[in-house]
Order: sequence, then C-alpha cells, then structure tokens
Amino acid sequence: MKAIVQDRYGSPETLTLADVDAPVPAGDEVLVRVEAAALNAYDWHAMRGDPRMARLAMGRSRPRARVRGRDFAGRVEAVGPQVQQVRPGDAVFGDLGDANGAFAEYVCVRETLVAAKPANLTPQQAAALPLAGITALMGLCDVAQVEPGHRVLINGASGGVGTLAVQLATVLGASVTGVCSTRNVDLVSSLGADHVFDYTRDDFTHDTRRYDIVFDLVGNRSLTALRRVLTPTGTLVLSGGGVYRGGSLIGPMGLIVRGRLLAPFVRHRIAILTTAPSRRHLDTLRAHAESGRLTPVIDRTYPLHEVPQAMRYLEGEHARAKVVITI
Repeated sequence: MKAIVQDRYGSPETLTLADVDAPVPAGDEVLVRVEAAALNAYDWHAMRGDPRMARLAMGRSRPRARVRGRDFAGRVEAVGPQVQQVRPGDAVFGDLGDANGAFAEYVCVRETLVAAKPANLTPQQAAALPLAGITALMGLCDVAQVEPGHRVLINGASGGVGTLAVQLATVLGASVTGVCSTRNVDLVSSLGADHVFDYTRDDFTHDTRRYDIVFDLVGNRSLTALRRVLTPTGTLVLSGGGVYRGGSLIGPMGLIVRGRLLAPFVRHRIAILTTAPSRRHLDTLRAHAESGRLTPVIDRTYPLHEVPQAMRYLEGEHARAKVVITI
C-alpha cells in the first residue's frame, strides 16, 4: 500500500511516499480503508522531533512510528476475531493516538478507538474531528466544566481545536470570546463567538473583561497575562501546541511546566489538558455533528502525495481550522 513514511526527524522534505506492507488486524483491531486523514499540530511536532524533550517519548534518534498521521475516516475492510461492535463495510472515524499511521491507504486500529462516522459529514469533514474535537470537548467539558452563562475566552479560536471549541462552548450556553488574526475575525464570529479580539490590533490580556474560563490553545502568553483576565476563581486551561520557530528544547512545554509549578499556590485553577482518544468522546462528537451543532471547518485539502506541502503550510502558522488529506 502507499503511505507517507519518515525515517529521520526533520523538515517536511523527510516525508516521502512509499510502498509499505498493508497492516493485518490483531484480535481486537479493525482494518480501515482510509478515505481521508487530517493534520494536527501534533504531526509537525512528531515530524520535527520538536521540542527535543518530547523525543524521550517519540523516539530519541528517529520517530518510533514510521508512518505519520493520527486522524482518519474511512470504511472497515476486515475485523479481528474479538471485535464485537464494528463490521466490514461500516463507515468509521477515529484517532490512532501516538501509534500514528493515518497517512496511508490502510490502517489498523483498536475497536475502542473508532466510532461510526457522522452520517451527515463527508469523510473529509469526519477526519477533521477526532483529535481537535476531543481536545475541545475535554478542555471545555471534562476539565473546565463549562456551564450556561459562563464567560469563556478561547485563545487560538481560528485553529483546528479553536473552531470546534467556539462551537462547543456556544452549545454549552457560554458567552464566548475568541482571539484570532484579522482575516479570521468573520469566521470566528460566524461560528458563534459573541466577541472577537483581533490580536494584531488589540491585546486581550490588557482588556477590562474578565472570564470564568480561559482556554489557551497557542502558548504565546505568560501565565501572568493569562491569569490577569480571569475572574478571582476562574479556570485557566493550558493546551498550547505552538508553531515551529526553528527548534527548541522544551517549546510550549515550558508554559505547561510553569503552570504545574504555580497551580498549588494561586487561587485560580490552572489545569493542564492531556488528551487521549476514546470511543466515548467520538460518540459525543458524532451526536453534536449529526444534530447540526458542530461542523468542522476545512481550510485546504491535499492528496496523499502532497502531505509534505500540507505539513509545510500547517507549521508555518498560515493554516486556519483544519488541513485534510484525501486518499
């Protein structure tokens, strides 16, 4: 089968289209013919091995997972003998987690990490949901516990996670403020934001508004600045992926480490968001999508052989919403 492989850390040029053996499903796995896959900030971190501290988990000298990509949508081709809820022919979507492998014609995934594709979404739209959607869902619901009437600020509102977080926070009944660049103000407003800061003109951290929850998806502000706009008992959720700026030792992890150290000593609640794929969250995303409350926004699509170009576009801070690969 065709797949995008990588044998050393580096730029998008290290990603190549190659013929590799098709995977064979184990007992609790399903084999999916991939129709679409989506890029995430995670993918360029894994490609670059950046920040370098992350290589302790991803592989010290080269990526442990040779085929890139996490998010996918497609159709089940075969199932292992222990699989009970998925059948050949089912349209599914999911997140492979750290195993990677979605930038390929076929992928094997545990049954617990896939769910039925939202019936009203194309494979490209469905592929755009898993990691970004789970991040938004866990950040707002599981961690921040957003309730009707809460004032929520989303820093990075036009990104893959941000565009979904704006919609989900609106569904939850919150008053939503988004932060984005000039060209994305109309997009963020159209997704349900009550107010939008254009960060090229205004600094939200010096505004007089205060928020019950600040959901930081960028990692470009200090803890002091982010806490400044919280109510006295507000919650700061940190999940910044950053952008590539030539390599770093700890990258956005620095803000997260400082947040962990500070959390026990301040009145504000500082929460570090860690995500993990699960069918429960995928089912929730499907329900929101099928009800019309949640619609993935796709910036660009690329064919499989142009994944290097897609990754270059993503990591340069030019992408908004999701970049999707058609296979």
